[in-house]
Amino acid sequence: MTATTAATATRTGRSRAGRWALVVLQVLLAALYVASGLGKVTLEATVVAGFTAMGIGTGLTMTIGVLELLGAVGLLIPRIAGLAAAAFVALMIGAVGITAATLGVGMIVTPAVVLVLVAVVAWVRRHETAALLRDPRRVLAAPRRA
Repeated sequence: MTATTAATATRTGRSRAGRWALVVLQVLLAALYVASGLGKVTLEATVVAGFTAMGIGTGLTMTIGVLELLGAVGLLIPRIAGLAAAAFVALMIGAVGITAATLGVGMIVTPAVVLVLVAVVAWVRRHETAALLRDPRRVLAAPRRA
């Protein structure tokens, strides 16, 4: 481990493997949300049918799709990835709840798994998110660390 790597690992509290695992998870979640969001924004027939079965109209379907697309971009920007993940936690809690209430508990597996994965990202990035919320100008204007 070089001095730079050691300093970075100490500063973030994560090993190089841990940082890479987090990045891979974020990229996979972003891809999932892009695919999901595009289906909602383009109002694919199967997506509309599924949301209609849950009592959700096309306006809310499209709104959720736009939020998913924006959040997917956020997951790929390191300085706001934790905030995007936290927003997805809220969205997925709603998804699990509405799915359980309308389609039954047996249908919540996929949204529940995604909820857990996005919660991991939010938790790991919680200190960065707290710093962003405390002083957004400083965090967003700060030069990127190596």
